[in-house]
Amino acid sequence: MPFLAIPFPVIDPVAISIGPLALRWYGLAYVAGLLGGWLYARWLVQREAMWGSVARPKPVELDDMLVWVAVGVVLGGRLGYVLFYDFASYAQDPMQILAIWRGGMSFHGGLLGAILGLTLFGQRRGYNPLSIYDLAAAVVPIGLFFGRIANFINGELWGRIAPDFAYAMVFPTAGPVPRHPSQLYQAALEGPVLFVLITLVLSRTGFHRPGLIAGVFGVCYAAARIFAEFFREPDPQLGFLYGGLTMGMLLSLPMAAAGLWLIWRARRAG
Repeated sequence: MPFLAIPFPVIDPVAISIGPLALRWYGLAYVAGLLGGWLYARWLVQREAMWGSVARPKPVELDDMLVWVAVGVVLGGRLGYVLFYDFASYAQDPMQILAIWRGGMSFHGGLLGAILGLTLFGQRRGYNPLSIYDLAAAVVPIGLFFGRIANFINGELWGRIAPDFAYAMVFPTAGPVPRHPSQLYQAALEGPVLFVLITLVLSRTGFHRPGLIAGVFGVCYAAARIFAEFFREPDPQLGFLYGGLTMGMLLSLPMAAAGLWLIWRARRAG
């Protein structure tokens, strides 16, 4: 028996309800992440010393960039979840794909959607896509933090059974057994920890080597995600895959490889 099993703090998934209009914490978390990232990006592009001769977006252009990223994240995240995690279920009822408020977003799908949006933004504005990726990589931990907190509030993506862990938590949708609050682990690793690591690199190199910050993000996120997956319960429709790996681990491996390539490319060019 665990020394201490913490009951899940029941939080209404609807933050504000006005008549038929309901604002859910899940949606507000995405808004907070995008808004926080937008404000930080505005601050970064005004730090001339961090960019040197590298062309960067003007603060006013970030409004357009935010729209491209938001559309890419939502569409890519939802389609990624459908394709990577639960295709058979959604194939039987395709209309459920539109029910985003019920949860079901894939980070890796959202990342691909964001990359597409950033690429289109860079092409339209005449900027090096690698520099745009760097800027986005510097701010995305803000959104990741709020997204994982939303997962926790929704009581989804809970951790593996942890009968001997002192601070395990009993989630109402996961049965009476105590589990790791893995959403909070991911919120910490993918949010503040990743933000600090990227900020440390930025303080030394700035954005002078296009692709470097994006590469550091790719490697560090993949490492954090793979580590957290050891505590997170695999999706029930998938379970464990090859050699005990999870889908999150498998999707993070090519991300790490791409990150290493970007770092190598940036250092070689610099």
